[in-house]
Amino acid sequence: MQKRVKIVVYHAGQCDPKKCTALKLKRHGLIRIVNHIRFLPKRAVLLNPFSEIAFSPADRQRIENFGLAALDCSWEYAQKVLSKHVRGTARCLPVLVAGNPVNFGKTTQLSTVEALAGALYIAGFKEEAVELLSLFKWGHTFLEINKERLESYAKAKERCDILRLQEGFI
Repeated sequence: MQKRVKIVVYHAGQCDPKKCTALKLKRHGLIRIVNHIRFLPKRAVLLNPFSEIAFSPADRQRIENFGLAALDCSWEYAQKVLSKHVRGTARCLPVLVAGNPVNFGKTTQLSTVEALAGALYIAGFKEEAVELLSLFKWGHTFLEINKERLESYAKAKERCDILRLQEGFI
C-alpha cells in the first residue's frame, strides 16, 4: 500500500468557513491544519505564489519525504506572511486557471484545494489530486480546464521546461 502524502495547511481564519476548501479537506481527514506558521513542516514543499523557483515534477521526492504545505489566507495577507521567513522549500505553481465558482476562469487565483491538487498532479500524485477535488461539485472543472497544462507540466524534466511551457500557455 502506498504511503499517503502528508499535507499541512496554515489556516489564517480569514474566509467564510462554509466556503473554505481547506476546512472541508480537514473535515474529511485529508490534510492537517495548523494555526501558526511555525508549525508548518520544516522541509516540506511550500506553495508560495511569490517564490522565484517554479514548482516541477522534480519536487516529487521532497513531497514524498517531507510533505506539501500551503497557506489559506487572503492574497493581501499572504504577501505580508511570506515576506517573513516561512518554513519549507518555497515553490511557485506554474500558470493554472481557477475552476472554483468564486474566481472561475482567472489565472493563478486558485483556491487552496486547487493549488494543492495542481501541485500533486504535476508531481505525479494524480490519484491524490483527483481525490482532493472530488469533494467539491466544481472540482472536475479545475481538472478539465487545466488538463493540457497539467499533463504538460507533469511531463517536464526540468524547471526551465516548466517556464517554457508556461510562456506558451500565456
